[in-house]
Amino acid sequence: MIRKISDKVRSADGKRIIGNFLSLSVLNIFSLLLPLLTLPYVLRTIGFELYGVTIMAMTLINYFTAITDFSFKITATRDVSINRASINKLSLIYSKVASTQALLLVLSITIITLIVYLNPGFRINYHIFFIAILFLVGYTIFPDWFFLGMERMKYITILNVIIKTLSAVLIFIFIKEKNDYWLYPLFQSVGFLVCGLVGQFILIYNFKLRLRWIGLKKIRITLHDNYPIFINQFFPSLYNNTSTFLLGLMTSNFSVGLYDSLRKIIDIGIMGINTFSKVFFPFLSRKTDSFGVYRNLMMVIGVIFSILPIVFSNFVFLYLNIKSNDSFYILSILSLGVLFITLYDIFGVNYFIIHNKDKVVMNNTIISSLIGLVLAFPLIKFFGIYGAAINLTFCRALMGIGLFRKYLINRTYLDG
Repeated sequence: MIRKISDKVRSADGKRIIGNFLSLSVLNIFSLLLPLLTLPYVLRTIGFELYGVTIMAMTLINYFTAITDFSFKITATRDVSINRASINKLSLIYSKVASTQALLLVLSITIITLIVYLNPGFRINYHIFFIAILFLVGYTIFPDWFFLGMERMKYITILNVIIKTLSAVLIFIFIKEKNDYWLYPLFQSVGFLVCGLVGQFILIYNFKLRLRWIGLKKIRITLHDNYPIFINQFFPSLYNNTSTFLLGLMTSNFSVGLYDSLRKIIDIGIMGINTFSKVFFPFLSRKTDSFGVYRNLMMVIGVIFSILPIVFSNFVFLYLNIKSNDSFYILSILSLGVLFITLYDIFGVNYFIIHNKDKVVMNNTIISSLIGLVLAFPLIKFFGIYGAAINLTFCRALMGIGLFRKYLINRTYLDG
């Protein structure tokens, strides 16, 4: 296996993968380190309670990021990777994505506005929710799917590093007391919005893509074609967000703030796993015979990333000023989820989807997510923050192990 990996690294594709991995690694390091630098300051300045208010707003928005994305981060990346040599085809892909996302964005903002005004608890902090909408707009229009497909990850890295660094600096400068809590989501949301606008500028002026409205008929076709993978991407957001959402509704904003702080530690490992997955996806789309090397490498990395949060738990709690006695057990439960996410990325995204078996992943995701939705209410009602952690990890286990089992059954047929 070592010889195979060495040969792949020395090849042109291997060098490209390493370059892309380094670009995304720099981005992810900044994406993780900057929030970890600002989070202790934010928690000490505004407290877990008000931090929980901002997380509730972002949790609601996160339901709609999956809708406006509509799986383009996978399908459009795949299409761009295959058609990268044709400007006309790339312009068509760009127009298809932009037109569809514009319609979905308008629909999402309308629904969010109705939810906020119809819920008295949300209406009290309506300004936080509307600030968070800016995040949704920026997230939607940022064309990372194009840069990933073209294997030009440096654009994603440069833009995000600049914007996120500026946002972090503004947090330290302007957030001085509890009443400044609304600035925390504002700086992040405006940063994403600027990043999205600059990304659109690069597509039009650097890559010479032409944008046009494709019409409602073609939008319907696009929605139909993307539906299986969209379901696969959307349902996990249901159980991911619902645990946090119900925790806030059934317990307190303080519990939401504590739970989200611990999840951010776990997200370090998950972001690392996702980095590898994104880097290898366009490569494996063209060279499926390299899957075995990728699979073995990712299994080792997944185990390491699932253990590290537990090993360094005392440092984590000291750094974030977390004094809850339950924190170690909650962090340990959440840590197991990193390994299951690894299985999902290996066998779902980078195996079945690459082999155009989208419905295999979709069905597995639907079943796992529905079980998570059903279990979320009783687990959180009776076990509080423990229930939220158990539900999240259990759903990830169902998704990851389910796809691994299907891989063992189908690999001979697909690889043959």
